[in-house]
Amino acid sequence: MNIKPIKTKTDHKEALQRIEILWDAEPETPEGEELDVLATLIAAYEEIHYPIPAPHPIDAIKFRMEQLELNDADLKPYIGARSKVSEVMNLKRPLSLPMIRKLSDGLQIPGQTLIREYSLNNRQNAKPI
Repeated sequence: MNIKPIKTKTDHKEALQRIEILWDAEPETPEGEELDVLATLIAAYEEIHYPIPAPHPIDAIKFRMEQLELNDADLKPYIGARSKVSEVMNLKRPLSLPMIRKLSDGLQIPGQTLIREYSLNNRQNAKPI
């Protein structure tokens, strides 16, 4: 096992190629351990060099609704009246802290995703606070 830090795109490519070879390695074997270490190194490299931005809070809600086959009316227990749900989902009203808590608990959406600051009428500008 010749493992080294992944510092360049070439190192990354070589590590991915090696993982393909080791993919079916049995756990608790030298190959399985090499696979675990490489996967950890690749994940650390990709987190720095290819970060995935967090979704806009409303997009996260819509995605979860799709997963659970919910419609806007199903959000009333978390957001309030149908008109309030419409305003939130159409970026006319921001999420309040009680809404964030209820959505996080009820729909299992990480609070960190919902609490992101965003401007109304613009899905592009969500940023962590």
